[in-house]
Amino acid sequence: MTAPTFDLGKLHGGLRLTANKSSSTATPILDMPIPEQLVLPITQHVGDPAHPVVGIGERVLKGQLLAESDSALGAPVHASSSGKVIAIEPWPVSRRNGDTAPCIIIESDGADKPIERAESAPDFTTLEPDVLLTQILHGGIVGLGGAVFPTAQKLMQARTCELSYLILNGVECEPYISCDDMLMRERAAEIISGAEILMHALQLDVCYIVVESDKPEALHTLGDVLAELHDNRIILKQVPSIYPSGGEDQLVQLVTNREVPSGGLPTDAGCLVQNVGTAAAIHDWVIDHEPLISRIITITGDGVASPMNVRARIGTTVADAINFTGGYTERAEQLIIGGLMTGRSVTTDRVPLVKASNCVLVLSETPSPGAEMPCIRCGNCADVCPVQLLPQQLFWYACADDERKLREFGLTDCIECGCCDLVCPSHIPLTFDFRMAKGRIRELADEKARAARARKRFEARNERLDLEQSKRDSELALQKKSVKQAGPAAIAEILKRKRQQDEED
Repeated sequence: MTAPTFDLGKLHGGLRLTANKSSSTATPILDMPIPEQLVLPITQHVGDPAHPVVGIGERVLKGQLLAESDSALGAPVHASSSGKVIAIEPWPVSRRNGDTAPCIIIESDGADKPIERAESAPDFTTLEPDVLLTQILHGGIVGLGGAVFPTAQKLMQARTCELSYLILNGVECEPYISCDDMLMRERAAEIISGAEILMHALQLDVCYIVVESDKPEALHTLGDVLAELHDNRIILKQVPSIYPSGGEDQLVQLVTNREVPSGGLPTDAGCLVQNVGTAAAIHDWVIDHEPLISRIITITGDGVASPMNVRARIGTTVADAINFTGGYTERAEQLIIGGLMTGRSVTTDRVPLVKASNCVLVLSETPSPGAEMPCIRCGNCADVCPVQLLPQQLFWYACADDERKLREFGLTDCIECGCCDLVCPSHIPLTFDFRMAKGRIRELADEKARAARARKRFEARNERLDLEQSKRDSELALQKKSVKQAGPAAIAEILKRKRQQDEED
């Protein structure tokens, strides 16, 4: 086994939280059967919605393209299994807080017949990086850590920067979620293969695979694979189990001791961060020709009969996933898509599992933190903030709706981790307030952008009208000059032609 290194930078703040992961990691990953119906949203990325390329009644095959995107931040959607498209209609989705979004609904035929692909692909090491990036683009792969930023576009942006390190993020610091831990235990070779593909695409010579210290099985398995591979470019690093050390900026600081600038990206610090699940998905596409049509998801909580990790097809409903794990217990009260800290509560289990879904958490009714009270300026929130913000100041400016001060005090750098909520003795929902303030700032920015576009259109119209008027004035002046220089006979001829033209009109 290759021993992980520990030479780390320092993370400000954060919390040590109870993991609650032992029940879901007690059994191996199980493959869910193909559900009778698959619900595939056409927006499973940060950009504009994709547009369907199939119609109702059309039969599709596993891996077939269903929707493609023209957006720079878009990603295609593929069929998770073979069957028939029975509808393209709005359906409840989790990422929009219970609102509906357009979905392609497939009635599975149970055959799981794949689309025909080339029997063998060229060795990725023989491909030019740009060709490899284009190939990744067609796989529908997005960041599986939750951000769902299209992977190919992220890689293309990174190619324009001076990079030093590729970092594969296996730091699963949020309570209850264990899908990445189980992935590293059972598919370490595929993760490392994905790392090699990414390194070739980026032309990088150093990759850090980062795992928390409370995941000894994952560390051991990755170390064994690396020891057999003898690739000194890939280095295993271990970090302490502190939430939210898995955030991109925090991970860069821990692993490289470099700080991501305010409002910047990890690439500004010479690093590109990808989730270990994303690396495995890249291996599946480039090596095995399977686009992103399934992922490992943690189904857990005291409201689930048998917590476990499952490999589910994208488009499987939460209800089908819960039924596979034994159904709900009598204590089931709250349904959350995502983790305890950053997940979204939903009111129906009809929502589909999508590329961003890493956990389905079913809990008994959580106790109320208590009535909200006035801020006492204790400073606990500032002590635990991993971005080193002053949440109490941001709270006052959010209440006052002071956009200038919110920007000045770094609201846009808030990662909404929820640490400040947990330590606030006044039970102020700071993260919620900050999320709402961010929304208002975005709305204001959109209004300013719309006003700027309208002003540009108005100015362009006035400029065009002024130009047309100037042209008419020039023509009129030229006509007057011609009339003055012409003799009586010429003037009479001009008037005669004008009368004839008027009569014809």
